[in-house]
Amino acid sequence: MGGGMETNKNRFIEEWSSARENLEYNFRWTRRNLALVGIFGIAIPVLVYKGIVREFHMQDEDAGRPYRKFL
Repeated sequence: MGGGMETNKNRFIEEWSSARENLEYNFRWTRRNLALVGIFGIAIPVLVYKGIVREFHMQDEDAGRPYRKFL
């Protein structure tokens, strides 16, 4: 039914997919990578957590309840 419909491989897409498949073998720690891990892996989750806990504490204060303990 679909015979004779060969596809032409795009060299750039093939190189990109090969690089994606071997990323863990070619990865190198650099200052930029450390900064990105520090920002998105540590700082942002901590700030989100602190904001959520503060919101719960504000709700407890408004309701006249003692603060809940987290972690």
